[in-house]
Amino acid sequence: MTKFATLPGPGRDGSLVVVSTDLTRAVSAAPVAVTLIDAIERWRETESALLEISIQLERREAADEFEFDSGVALAPLPRSPQWLDGSVFQSHLELMAKALHPDRPHQPSPFPLMYQGASDDFQGSRSEIGGYLESEGIDFEGEFGVVVDDVPMRTNATDALAHVRLILLLNDVSLRTFAGREIGTGFGFLNAKPSTAFAPVAVTPDELGDAWHDGRIHLPINVALNGESFGHPHGGEMTFDFGELIEHAARTRRLSAGTIVGSGTVSNDDRSVGSACIAERRAIEIIEHGAPRTAFMSDGDRIVLDVCDEHGFSIFGPIEQRVATQR
Repeated sequence: MTKFATLPGPGRDGSLVVVSTDLTRAVSAAPVAVTLIDAIERWRETESALLEISIQLERREAADEFEFDSGVALAPLPRSPQWLDGSVFQSHLELMAKALHPDRPHQPSPFPLMYQGASDDFQGSRSEIGGYLESEGIDFEGEFGVVVDDVPMRTNATDALAHVRLILLLNDVSLRTFAGREIGTGFGFLNAKPSTAFAPVAVTPDELGDAWHDGRIHLPINVALNGESFGHPHGGEMTFDFGELIEHAARTRRLSAGTIVGSGTVSNDDRSVGSACIAERRAIEIIEHGAPRTAFMSDGDRIVLDVCDEHGFSIFGPIEQRVATQR
């Protein structure tokens, strides 16, 4: 059971640290792996040694431990060989389809929907959502993701889950104005999907206990916009689980160690739990009232995403971002 974070320097991939379960203390992992990508690429060599560091840290036996400040942490993987994001919550897909195309019956896809996003500039949990225009439809998307080690081509869904090494919480920042145009081309997202932000800590699946089963994360993402609750949908309603997502991604290629696979916006059939993105709430408003009532994000807006355990303690550390639009 291990938690990891990446602190700044000296290189672009930062410095790997092992973090205590309560997210208050950390110790360098440099004797085993200098960076998280190094650890994942050599996972069979590094796993047991990193676990031993974690055990020592929990027992307060680790040499040179220090106070962990999640606010200065980078994304756990500041850059990754590949970022593959799914959209596999059927309730979200049905709502969006009904709002945008009310005259066209929604036909569920027989395979997972997935796009390949940019993975060269992941952002930390306190980074600004900066440089965009309010007219570009700034939105957040609360998602879960997994990090895999090397996955052979045509790995099946059952075997794929054995390649999941870490679990992440992320904000897949979206610019909705570009989305419709890019979907219409049939060639995928580019401008609509700027840099994704991540919670400061990545965890091994066993850190989630019973909440990690069936290839799904059975925990809610607590979403707050400008200090008010926006939703708390949970990850258990994935139509396709992470094993199936990995199988789909690896159908015609190998996946390199460090590849991140995302769940897409977490969404539930029960609308009382709210939403994990503004676009979904606007879709519900269109269906119920004929027009959207909730605006996309404006300059100064703040979004917080967090996931807590059964005792109310943050598992990954919160994502806390502020919008700073282009002047």
